[in-house]
Amino acid sequence: MCGPKRSQAENASAAQDRVDADLARSDAAAQRSETKRDDISEALSGRETKMGGRGGKGRRSLFSSAGGGGFLGRFG
Repeated sequence: MCGPKRSQAENASAAQDRVDADLARSDAAAQRSETKRDDISEALSGRETKMGGRGGKGRRSLFSSAGGGGFLGRFG
């Protein structure tokens, strides 16, 4: 009921096809991860240049800031 028996050559061919497919998937994943890494690096470097133009240093502390006591100092 399981279907026709496959020959040893067919089994070897199917195994090789699975190995090739796994290799292709891992290569594609590596390529995607490198592309994402490059995109993130570009975004971060672009963000750093933008932050300098707005006069801010990026994310500010809740506990203290240069101009006052920070959010918690004012409202906490």
